Amino acid sequence: MDDFKPSQESGEIARLLSYVALLAASVGLFIEATTIPTSRFEALGAGAFPMLVHACLILLLVTAIIGSLRKLPAAAYGRFGAEAMGWLKARRLVLFLFLCLAVFVAGIPVIGYPVAAFLFLIVLQVTYAPKTRVTIGIAVLLALIFSFGLNWLFAEVFNVFLPRGL
Repeated sequence: MDDFKPSQESGEIARLLSYVALLAASVGLFIEATTIPTSRFEALGAGAFPMLVHACLILLLVTAIIGSLRKLPAAAYGRFGAEAMGWLKARRLVLFLFLCLAVFVAGIPVIGYPVAAFLFLIVLQVTYAPKTRVTIGIAVLLALIFSFGLNWLFAEVFNVFLPRGL
């Protein structure tokens, strides 16, 4: 399907990036744990245990990051960038689908379900289907049925009103 074969170094860089992401989450959760109010019945407070857990995680993650940085040669970062771009290029249609889904979900409160669903479906179907008059006609028909038709079905039959937008 695709000729993407990651190197050993790219696996180590991906591990390093995951350590950095986990470190950022752990620092955020440690800071959030400091805001937990203390009760008058316990000296340490309710945030003491989460702070202890995240402090240990932070220490382990910093150690793992230092170990990963020591293993990698400087040239590995450039090769990882090229491999990452190859991976993204091989999966561009999947990424496009997720981008369209995010725009669809963000657009529902603004333009309403029927219009957002119609645009979402028509863009995806025209992108993924063959470009002939018949398939474009079928795409428009299906987009109309599954956007405005579903909206009508829910409103008239089930008495459930989908978001109308602003």
